Amino acid sequence: MFIVIEGQDATGKDTQAEKLVEYFKAQGKNVVHYSESGTNSNNPFVQQIAQLNYGSGESNIDPRTRVLLYLVNRYEQWKKLAEPALIKGDVVIITRNWLSTVIYEGYGTGVSREVIAKLHHTMMPEHYFKPDKIVILTLSDEERAKRLISQGKRSKEFFKSKDGKFQKKLNDAYLKVAKDYKVPTFDTTGTPDEVFERLKAFWNL
Repeated sequence: MFIVIEGQDATGKDTQAEKLVEYFKAQGKNVVHYSESGTNSNNPFVQQIAQLNYGSGESNIDPRTRVLLYLVNRYEQWKKLAEPALIKGDVVIITRNWLSTVIYEGYGTGVSREVIAKLHHTMMPEHYFKPDKIVILTLSDEERAKRLISQGKRSKEFFKSKDGKFQKKLNDAYLKVAKDYKVPTFDTTGTPDEVFERLKAFWNL
């Protein structure tokens, strides 16, 4: 089974992904889980690319270069982690996918969304675009702001350092992408356990 969890920062992607990992492992299934951001990767190459992408808000990397860097990490992790696991019949859970690039670099910084789509469909296999389960997690701006503060999110990260107007642009983009690509949205208001129980029911797990 191939599962993708998308959503803005602090909507609970990693928390829900970790709960899914525990849930499937309790059933005796092998599970591969990673974030396409690469920030928590054990692969030094992936880590280096992630550091370039998630550096200081003063970063002068061109947005189109950033698209390519994300694609490098995306492809690298897919080929070395996800694809072999799926071939073996394991469960693969990924937080974020190529839609994040459409949202952040496309809607956020103005890179052609057509170019982003063409690059990804050229490099990534068809299976990548057809997960068995996919969702975009959503949360009110007020609640999301509270979570960001409580989690101590690093304000120096490139996108997290942007102002409220930019963050609203991203939120609006997530809703538009959900509609355009027919990806279901899921409100994560509530405790992590409450949200997880609702998510399992939502996916009929």
